[in-house]
Amino acid sequence: MVWKIALAAATAFMGANAVTTNYQSTVDPLNIVLPDIPQTTSLDSGVQCTYYNSPNAIVPSEWPTVWGSATSNGMNTSAEFTALYNSIDWTKAPNFPVRKLNAAGGLDMTGYDGAADPACWWSASTCKTPKTAGINADLYACPEPDVWGITFDDGPNCSHNAFYDYLEKEKQKATMFYIGSNVVNWPYGALRGVKDGHHIAGHTWSHKMMTTLTNQEVLAELYYTQKAIKHVTGITPKHWRPALGDLDDRVRWIATQLDLTAILWTLDTFDWAANVTPGITEQTVDDNYEAYIKMGTNGSYANSGNIVLSHEINDMTMQFFMKHYPEIKKAYSHVMDVATCMNITQPYVESAVTFPTFDQAVGSTTNTSTGASSASGATTPGAAKASTSPAASAAASVYTSLNGPLFIAALFGLLVLV
Repeated sequence: MVWKIALAAATAFMGANAVTTNYQSTVDPLNIVLPDIPQTTSLDSGVQCTYYNSPNAIVPSEWPTVWGSATSNGMNTSAEFTALYNSIDWTKAPNFPVRKLNAAGGLDMTGYDGAADPACWWSASTCKTPKTAGINADLYACPEPDVWGITFDDGPNCSHNAFYDYLEKEKQKATMFYIGSNVVNWPYGALRGVKDGHHIAGHTWSHKMMTTLTNQEVLAELYYTQKAIKHVTGITPKHWRPALGDLDDRVRWIATQLDLTAILWTLDTFDWAANVTPGITEQTVDDNYEAYIKMGTNGSYANSGNIVLSHEINDMTMQFFMKHYPEIKKAYSHVMDVATCMNITQPYVESAVTFPTFDQAVGSTTNTSTGASSASGATTPGAAKASTSPAASAAASVYTSLNGPLFIAALFGLLVLV
């Protein structure tokens, strides 16, 4: 069966916005069969991360440079991207400046009124409720009580077989935020995520801080990530997560034009920072997990749940979760992906792929979800609780200072450029 959604004249109408896109795929997301090759079956990282040819491979000349800017390789002047850009009414875009980086590589917040926070700039204030009309509101906490909202950034990781096998054995679904460059580098990894029923969302093309990019660059980071996920897996996500959480109403508005809603988080494990950020060790991350697990038993989430930020960025971060998962299940009544906990039954443009509502998931099993759920981007006031973990203050000072392909490459330990 061939699954292909390519609208006439490459025009897709998404939500209330009519924008010109060219998302195409020959993959049926309901009938994914992975090839029986060492890269999809081995538990050896070196074997898994050996480059392979795939029918889902891209034509490099038609895409941004992998791990480069999403406007690279002539994409910013291509007919396809120009048509997309010109289909948006930029006169309605919020007029907030492109942010700058300081000498240390972090965000320069000099002169920004953090108290008034006119741009709802998350990096400056953790603001999650847009102050500009007509923008999709962030999701940041599961509204149902006693829920651990399970999310993993920076996939698909080429060495994730053991991790995904573990989730499959536990019948545990999660929200996976895929980087566009990783999707085209490791297409079978992305296909595995869809095949296993995880909630797939975007995580930009090259993991840059979005508020430091121009409107054109922001649009390209989002668009080519969507296009990559669609090309490889047959699904087009409606959700995304900004790299390092960096977004403001200008970035949100651009994402809204592509009918994308941001998913942030309530609690951060800082698993990525272990042995990378001074003062954060593996024990620090274990302590964070244990503190968040305790919140499931001390009433912290008696009225609403959380969304927890973890990563599949390397073997260490995946091992952290598997180590603590049994205790998470004991402490929380429900552990599930964000789509399910938010009742988003159709998290993709493709209506054939559906997820259960929260009630359906809970009615069929405990501590697991079966795919996704129903609702809007409305957030629950007061649902999010600030992290007071030992790592929070230490990592906050450098969290938005580490960025870009070289940093991500160091964490992944491997890049394959196609």
